[in-house]
Amino acid sequence: MRPPVVIVGAGPAGAALALILASRGQAVTLVERQRDFEREFRGELMMPSGLEVLDALGVDLAKAGVPFRAPSEVEIFVEGRRLVRLDPGAGVLAGRTPLLVSQPALLEHLVSLASGYAGFRFLRGAAARELLHENGRVAGVRVETADGDERLAAALVIGADGRASVVRRRGGFEAKNLGAPMDVVWTKLPWPAGWTEASARGYIGGGHLLIAFPAPDGLLQVAWVILKGGFGELRSRGVEDWVRELARHVSGDLAAHFRANADRVQRPFLLDAVTDRVVGWARPGALVIGDAAHTMSPVGGQGLNVALRDAVVAANHLVPVLRAGAAGAALDAAAAAIEPERAREIDPIQELAALPPRLVLARGTMPRLLRASLPVLARLPLVRRRAGRMASLFLYGATEVRLTV
Repeated sequence: MRPPVVIVGAGPAGAALALILASRGQAVTLVERQRDFEREFRGELMMPSGLEVLDALGVDLAKAGVPFRAPSEVEIFVEGRRLVRLDPGAGVLAGRTPLLVSQPALLEHLVSLASGYAGFRFLRGAAARELLHENGRVAGVRVETADGDERLAAALVIGADGRASVVRRRGGFEAKNLGAPMDVVWTKLPWPAGWTEASARGYIGGGHLLIAFPAPDGLLQVAWVILKGGFGELRSRGVEDWVRELARHVSGDLAAHFRANADRVQRPFLLDAVTDRVVGWARPGALVIGDAAHTMSPVGGQGLNVALRDAVVAANHLVPVLRAGAAGAALDAAAAAIEPERAREIDPIQELAALPPRLVLARGTMPRLLRASLPVLARLPLVRRRAGRMASLFLYGATEVRLTV
């Protein structure tokens, strides 16, 4: 029997690709280091580009019982003044509304669907330790489980194991660091009284960017974007002190809510923002996708969406050669064709996501004046068209991605 495809990492890219391969009759083993998905996930914003992938996979969030929230309005504040209020049903947002989706529940559902196929195997709590080689190519992976080590032979090893990818590191893949001048502090608070059911707000000013939006569990999710390395000093002053600092950068109603709920702030954690891109996603017998291939900036909420789209493109290239029983060079050629197709979307999104932090986080007189002029600039037709094109890229992607196998 031919060895299965082994996917390391049951995040969005790995779980989705495993489901597609299994549903197309291919033997696939999915390896996940954690025993469950019940931990903090940062990327829970699903754009229309990602929701289209769920459609192709036959995933109905409501029927599956996956918690989600749909923002009812989006308000942007600049230097303390409201710049714009966006209606998700109008303008560039017209059409499919982005959703805030519980990623743990979504991943469990994808794995559950894949488990319905005979060729699928899921190893929970199995940590990939090293790649196995044979005749100059990757031929499997050694995993550590609660019952001891297991050597998994593979027709192809796919690393979908995130920014700290073992497959990337052990496979000799090289990543180009594109730089990320910011860190992101994540925390949750009770939902503010008086807010509509699913309001979302963004605050720009004073070298900070703060985004407050509804979490799938009904709480208020807060993402505070600050200059890299700036949180250590704030954290040393204690939660109440940094909450007061947080309150300085938002409107009065939200500031009062922060102060009143300082003792109910869920344990904040720091995301060390990284933006990088592997050059050459395929090696003989191995492939990387998702964050393992391109760690995305948190700006624009793209990580979950582009990972799902990676899975679709990977399946389009891999399924035909797997069905034909191809191995070796033919399978490697199919894997190598994935990066050029995805680069047409990944590269412009990474370039675009790098622009806002330069304006938002910059300090000094000129950046402050530029931010203060945004309400005026936003009324200019040329600026509005440019902003619409940027928003469209984040919402709908840069290329058409359809499941064709």
